[in-house]
Amino acid sequence: MDLFEQVRGEPKNLLPQDGCVNYYGEIMSSRDADQYFDTFLHTIKWKNDEAIIFCKKIITKRKVAWYADASFSYTYSKTTKTALPWTIELLKLKAMVENESGESYNSCLLNLYHNGDEGMAWHSDGEKDLKKNGAIGSLSFGAERKFAFKHKKNKESVSRVLEHGSLLVMKGTTQTHWLHRLPPTKTVHSPRINLTFRTVKR
Repeated sequence: MDLFEQVRGEPKNLLPQDGCVNYYGEIMSSRDADQYFDTFLHTIKWKNDEAIIFCKKIITKRKVAWYADASFSYTYSKTTKTALPWTIELLKLKAMVENESGESYNSCLLNLYHNGDEGMAWHSDGEKDLKKNGAIGSLSFGAERKFAFKHKKNKESVSRVLEHGSLLVMKGTTQTHWLHRLPPTKTVHSPRINLTFRTVKR
């Protein structure tokens, strides 16, 4: 089921049950979104992501970066990353996302997808380092891409196209009951940058 509508005022929960995903749409001007995209593309300390799958080290084309309040570590896909200090731009966006969502965050995992060939497989952000049932605020810049959810038990699916400069917030029991992914597509030939603000337990 594709959900392309948003209720004016309070954002609508995209999930029909067992969780909460609010889509706020574009929360900044196109000009500001363009500036942030260009800044992050050229100044963030991007590195190819790594994962351990079936005891084998996998290096992805997708690139990532990790920034936070302090230089603490975060482990996912059986690899550990140490956070870099916030940039001025990331702190501004952190405050914006906190104001919109009413949540607080202490870190940000950034993803760079060079084109539609790069995506993310079905997964949940349920790592032990993350605050349980904590909110994850996801800001999108660049190419518009579909973001999909699938219920772990009944397999019901929901998807939404994420626009340039838009905010989506996952919270509550979403990670417990739902998987999410960024499916690859042959129709997108330009980069997308995704910022996921989250709370890591110290």
